[in-house]
Amino acid sequence: MPFDDLSDAVIVENYLRTQDQSYFEEMYSRYANKIFYKCYSILKDSILAEDAVQDIFMKVLLNLANYSGRSSFSTWIYSITYNYCIDQVRRFKKVNAVISDQQEINEIGYEDEDYLIKEDNLEALRNTLDVIDEADKMILLMKYQDNLRLKEIAEVLSISESAVKMRLQRAKEKFRKIYTSVLQI
Repeated sequence: MPFDDLSDAVIVENYLRTQDQSYFEEMYSRYANKIFYKCYSILKDSILAEDAVQDIFMKVLLNLANYSGRSSFSTWIYSITYNYCIDQVRRFKKVNAVISDQQEINEIGYEDEDYLIKEDNLEALRNTLDVIDEADKMILLMKYQDNLRLKEIAEVLSISESAVKMRLQRAKEKFRKIYTSVLQI
């Protein structure tokens, strides 16, 4: 059955209507790798990430009927992934669970106002991300690494867009203070 021309919304709708496993398998094939890499970037352990993918898809399966279509399916599944991984980080009390390698650090995009951050300061950047508050770290990574729009971040965190703007601004200010002090060491 060719699924290439079907949107995520149509696949979800068809699965809910028919309960045909091939539709769920298509969802899995479209998102399993993305979820794995997102989980791995947060959990920093491939076995935990593999387990997380299975758990997340179980949550998707159990909650698919609750998917309202107000946001894109990818945003909805990202929200489940993010919340699951954060719960795992809290459960395992892993403070240094976000940055997995230098490549991810290089992928974080920064606005012009973030002129302090340069490639020659990657160690200071890594040290800053290791000590910054977990919530601040995650909102910065959602914005700059995952390139989520404010609206998508708001949906993931279940807060308003203005709250996202405020949290991003505060997180960036905290990041700059810590980063500047790390550079001086």
